[in-house]
Amino acid sequence: MSFVHVCICISVLVSQSLSVNKDNFKSCDQSGFCKRQRNYEPGESTYIALLNSLKTTSTSIELQLLNKKNSVKLLLQVIGLQDNTIRVKINELSPLKLRYEIPYGEVITKQPVQQEIKVDGSSQKGVTFTVGDTTGVISAEPFRMDIFSSNEPVISLNARNLLKFEHMRVKPGWFSSIGSGLKSWFSQPFRETPQPDPPNDDHEAESDHKEGENEEGKEENEENKEDEPKDEPNMWEETYKTFTDSKPNGPTSVGMDISFPGFQFVYGIPQHADSLALKTTKNSDPYRLFNLDVFEYDIYSPMALYGSVPMMIAHNEKKTVAVFWHNAAETWVDISSNVADKTIFSKVADFVQGNNEIPQTDTHWFSESGIIDLFIMMGPRPKDVFRQYALITGTTALPPLFSIAYHQCRWNYNDEADVAAVEENMDKADIPFDVMWLDIEHTDGKRYFTWANDKFPNPKDMIGKLSSKGRKMVIIVDPHLKKDDSYDVYTDAKSKGYFVKNKDGSDYEGWCWPGTSAWPDFINPDVQQWWASKFVYDTQPGSTPDLFVWNDMNEPSVFNGPEVTFLKDLIHHGGVENRDVHNIYGLYVQKATADGLVLRSGGRDRPFVLTRAFFAGSQKYGAVWTGDNMGEWSHLKISIPMILSLNIAGITFSGADIGGFFKNPDAELQTRWYQAGSFYPFFRAHAHLDTKRREPYLLPEENMKIVRDAIRARYSLLPYLYTQFYLAEKDGRPIMQPLWVEFPEETATFGIDDNFLLGPALLVRPVTEQGATTANVYFPGSDQIWYDVQTYAQFSGGQEKNIDAPLNKIPVYQRGGTIIPRKMRIRRSATLSYQDPFTLIVCLDKQAKALGHLYADDYRSFQYKNREYIHRGLIFENNQLESKNFDRNSKYTTKEWIEKIVIAGFKKTPNKIFLKKSDGSTIELGHSFNSENKVLTIRKPDVNISEDWRITIN
Repeated sequence: MSFVHVCICISVLVSQSLSVNKDNFKSCDQSGFCKRQRNYEPGESTYIALLNSLKTTSTSIELQLLNKKNSVKLLLQVIGLQDNTIRVKINELSPLKLRYEIPYGEVITKQPVQQEIKVDGSSQKGVTFTVGDTTGVISAEPFRMDIFSSNEPVISLNARNLLKFEHMRVKPGWFSSIGSGLKSWFSQPFRETPQPDPPNDDHEAESDHKEGENEEGKEENEENKEDEPKDEPNMWEETYKTFTDSKPNGPTSVGMDISFPGFQFVYGIPQHADSLALKTTKNSDPYRLFNLDVFEYDIYSPMALYGSVPMMIAHNEKKTVAVFWHNAAETWVDISSNVADKTIFSKVADFVQGNNEIPQTDTHWFSESGIIDLFIMMGPRPKDVFRQYALITGTTALPPLFSIAYHQCRWNYNDEADVAAVEENMDKADIPFDVMWLDIEHTDGKRYFTWANDKFPNPKDMIGKLSSKGRKMVIIVDPHLKKDDSYDVYTDAKSKGYFVKNKDGSDYEGWCWPGTSAWPDFINPDVQQWWASKFVYDTQPGSTPDLFVWNDMNEPSVFNGPEVTFLKDLIHHGGVENRDVHNIYGLYVQKATADGLVLRSGGRDRPFVLTRAFFAGSQKYGAVWTGDNMGEWSHLKISIPMILSLNIAGITFSGADIGGFFKNPDAELQTRWYQAGSFYPFFRAHAHLDTKRREPYLLPEENMKIVRDAIRARYSLLPYLYTQFYLAEKDGRPIMQPLWVEFPEETATFGIDDNFLLGPALLVRPVTEQGATTANVYFPGSDQIWYDVQTYAQFSGGQEKNIDAPLNKIPVYQRGGTIIPRKMRIRRSATLSYQDPFTLIVCLDKQAKALGHLYADDYRSFQYKNREYIHRGLIFENNQLESKNFDRNSKYTTKEWIEKIVIAGFKKTPNKIFLKKSDGSTIELGHSFNSENKVLTIRKPDVNISEDWRITIN
């Protein structure tokens, strides 16, 4: 590396390590398409629906939309999907080139199952249709679409007339000078294999456009006037700082307003360091969705961060609905709230009931390219929305047990001796952990898939020593490959033509950690397979079954690129520009890595891959974290709504760096952060290269013991957490939940994001203020009882209380009416607890009832997909506790057993307690009763968790 190159890298790192420099990232005014779309004022719509073009099938409606201003026609498709979901697509009727659509397979796992759509009537004013219990009205002039549930409007499209679809066109004064050859080139598609939608034979037969109509449409498009002034800047070329985006296809942005009448609160569209309930953007930039590497990001900001999920949930006490904007280009979302007069629905007045005024949230979505492809999920409750979204993008894959335990990481553990010393000191302090992580310094000169032989000469032995105590190792593998003709991974990719290309067809090169680097084109399926092959044992040096992977810098981060990332006019597989696929690059990196780990084991073992960049659907491939946060109280506090936002948008396996990546948190902040982090779905400590060492055993004795207790509490809850991950894989439910998910009618919960639920049963209120010794806890549910998990003290729901929370306490409460399985024996790692017995914590509700789940398998392989698991239902009712098999087709056997049962909220001392086993035998059990806190403890039932049994309390 030259001196100049070293200076460049140091300059970038220093500028980024001080604070986020907003000048490195665009505002809306500096983005040509954002400024054009945002300046498009509500008013009379330029679009009308041509009702004489109506075509229907059993599952779809098709209409042409006409832009009255320039005569350009669009194609509107409304498709009924399973489980109360509607898909709305708007595309050019006859584009000069096929516009990019995300193919099936990664974001949308497979073609959605379609549902019957009934056209109930049409007139000169519009079309009325139903999908399941949902009614829709398409109004003709101006075009808009209103969606109703129980005769109440819940979603409106183009109600504010902000539909703006920049059609493909020829640059003014350019086409005529270069002749018909260019016209022929323009007719070529973006992708090698376009994917028409919906995939329905009847639809295809009825909706094919005649060849003459296509040609007429193309001539029309070529000759019409543009709907923007010809001299408006940034339409055909755009410069930001020293970078020029050539925009070879011209302005192609798409935008539309989506309103939520009746809803004051909307959530989602991560990733932003902001409150859970999204705020109005009237006096700020819109929320931006564009995957970027942002060091020391600002909080309470709509700035883009590392990942993007364009999914938004609207919730009120009656209903929950959601929309998913299926577009991988840079996207911005404006939000405003007002009180909407219901007379705006005059065209559909028959469906409107109630008062004249209702709360309303208006949103305005716009993307730089692609099409409008919108999924509308009609709920009607939060869990319905999560299930509906999961049917589209998939669920979080059940992770191996070790990965939901505690992870120890920093940039960087220096060498094999350092790794051994950290492990030894953790053991001396009796602090359990499951994973040791190595950052970029473990490699040979930042060449991934290599080891620094002077520091890590025997990686297999190092990993073997960890695995002897049930532990694993994770190493970083970033997507930038050092330009080095002696580096075989680089030369292999180069020889195969696998790198992302410049617009002239040459390999793109930029700067990242190794210096000059190139980036594999993960949009190409062949590149994904090639990358996956690098993780098999005979290809990846030092690899063992206990080595796993972390993908960082995969936004992608390019130190000398515009906004520290790719140029938008770079070219991917199939001639696709980066502007079309930018936000899914990181998803493909993680998917290919996970595929490699599965390939490595011959398809037997579950992978673990952590990613920084993500998109909708990334939940299928591993975990996510909130990136380069700071060791400050404000970042501890913001981590909670950030992770909640990820969870409700499907990215459930998520967390934040404990202690903050940057800076040196004091002992109090570290302690409070460990307490909070022990309830994150993903639990990892991490720190920057320049920070002081802060492994938990280095804390002052008092703090170390508190942190140790927090980590041990996490380990005791792993059976409950693992069960929640299993249930999440089945139906898409979040792991870490806002209170309104379980209490959807309780309006007091809608704005709360400092209390949360872990699964349905645990209420957690982390202490996030320096020096605080109390915390305001909101106990939801006026009919609920909540039990302190340490003392079993009872609190009534439907109220907020100020709770004592000295440094050694985090307020955590178990919900009455729930049963939580725990493992109470202290082990060095979760792997060593596989055969340990369970303790059941039963907290009774006001009716003296409780219900819980217990799921177990081998904790590491895919054999659970072959029914090798146990899913038990635990039911307490009428003074009987019973274990039932919730899945009679399961066939797994285990040595795990029940060693103790704790029943909180029991009224009086029992006389005798009997256990009836599956073989019909009955035995009397020992017990004790604490009359002060009303806790009954049943000792040593000694029944296997796979058996049916019943305990009767007399």
